[in-house]
Amino acid sequence: MAPGRTEPRDRVVEAAGAVVWRPSAYERAEVLLVHRPKYDDWSFPKGKLEPGERAPAAAVREVAEETGISVALGPPMPPVRYPLAGGAVKVVRYWQAVPLDEGDFTPGHEVDRRVWLRIGEAARQLTHPRDRSLLTTLTPRTTRPLVLVRHGSSLPRCGWTGDDLERPLSDEGRTQAAELVGTLAAYAITRVVSSPARRCVETVLPYATAAGVRIELEPAFAEGADPELVREQAMRLLDAPEPTAVCSHRPTLPDLWAGLGVTPMPLQTGEAVVLHLAGRSPVAVERHPPAEPLSGR
Repeated sequence: MAPGRTEPRDRVVEAAGAVVWRPSAYERAEVLLVHRPKYDDWSFPKGKLEPGERAPAAAVREVAEETGISVALGPPMPPVRYPLAGGAVKVVRYWQAVPLDEGDFTPGHEVDRRVWLRIGEAARQLTHPRDRSLLTTLTPRTTRPLVLVRHGSSLPRCGWTGDDLERPLSDEGRTQAAELVGTLAAYAITRVVSSPARRCVETVLPYATAAGVRIELEPAFAEGADPELVREQAMRLLDAPEPTAVCSHRPTLPDLWAGLGVTPMPLQTGEAVVLHLAGRSPVAVERHPPAEPLSGR
């Protein structure tokens, strides 16, 4: 930017980060802080979204880049907004997160130290009041994600002459399926369940391939399935111990919601909803719509 110029005052800089925690023998939890030599401050790992990147994927990437630790996202936390020089506003979306490994830390020009501190110690160490305020919203408890996905945009029924089960995704739908990879990876999904319909399988196939996960075909989640069977299979998902993603159809989703005991919500094609379960109860719900709203088919 040229000297003297200011950024548009309505410009929003999007960023994402995580409050990474682990159990502590002496307090509720320990949290991970990083030191940034450029600002000489202590904060939570975070960073700007890359072009086309979704916030959950950005949060996981930034934690890994700044600390060397791979994490799985848990429930979302309140976003943090603050002004930048020049008049723009930075909005940081945060999640609670747990480490999948301790990682190898290499000090760099952006982050030169990382440290695990008990919550009380972290509150005193954090430089910015906004981070201390964010820390007060942390609820360290074990949760597991259950992700419901409406299949991506598919070829229109009116132009398809074959078996409807074989109707594939459109180009837009394939783009939506590709976008889901980073989102599902951010929650470390290890089980993928799908309606047998090709458009559902193709929606979760890019993630399953990238993660090396087998897709389980479940007729109960097919379009036109017996509502009682849908609800019964949905209830079983509440007892699944592993992080799970399920891909189904718009007409089937109301019965899925009913089986899960969650207020129904209409989804766009390619949209994902993450339920964060503690036991069998959702403690948080978040939505991840496709990049551009598309008409469902």
